[in-house]
Amino acid sequence: MLTLAVDTSTITASCAVAENGRILSELNIQYGKTHSQKIIPMIKTVLKMIEKDFTDIDLYAASTGPGSFTGLRIGVVTVKAMAYAHNKPVCAVPTLDALAFSMPDFKGVITPMMDARNNQVYTALYKKENNQLQKLIPETGIHIDEWIEELINQNEDVLVLGDAAPLHLNRMQETLKDRLVRASSQLSFSRASAVALLAEQAYSDNKSMDAFDLTPFYLRKSQAERMQELKSKI
Repeated sequence: MLTLAVDTSTITASCAVAENGRILSELNIQYGKTHSQKIIPMIKTVLKMIEKDFTDIDLYAASTGPGSFTGLRIGVVTVKAMAYAHNKPVCAVPTLDALAFSMPDFKGVITPMMDARNNQVYTALYKKENNQLQKLIPETGIHIDEWIEELINQNEDVLVLGDAAPLHLNRMQETLKDRLVRASSQLSFSRASAVALLAEQAYSDNKSMDAFDLTPFYLRKSQAERMQELKSKI
């Protein structure tokens, strides 16, 4: 089974092709242009590198959030269109799941963190053993100080990654001290390869869906929506 996955949830645009648990090709870009301009040429490139075509793909997958509102919409719409055009199933993969899955097995807990601004983070808590991911605390938008308190209460080593990690690293080190482990920068960004592998697992668990059912997972309303609600109350 060939799986094509995209991740446009962050500043990184990523796409990958997997076959039965093996990554055949992957392309990641953090430079210039918007995701809407990059993602289709990237997809065509990863397919061309392995001498495959859209008609060869059996399953499509997208990182569905949380993350950039615009980025998520671009990735989801792109996957929906491709899956619909070729009458193939899709799988939705939470962005934080994919981030955590990209880490090696770890004896403590794993907390991917994405910047939600104003000292807020999108995060969740995981265990990873034998390449299997267990979600201990589901996705949440939370103030970094509250999340640090939660991590203290875990009484385990903490592996942290994601674009919010460097923003709050000093604060976390002050309280968690030598319990804190920071993932290397080479692994600390969203990757479509993790999305593809998790999608394969989801498909085997009968968690695929029709293209029309694929939607972004935002966690909270956009800034524009919040401002509109505020104005309506004035």
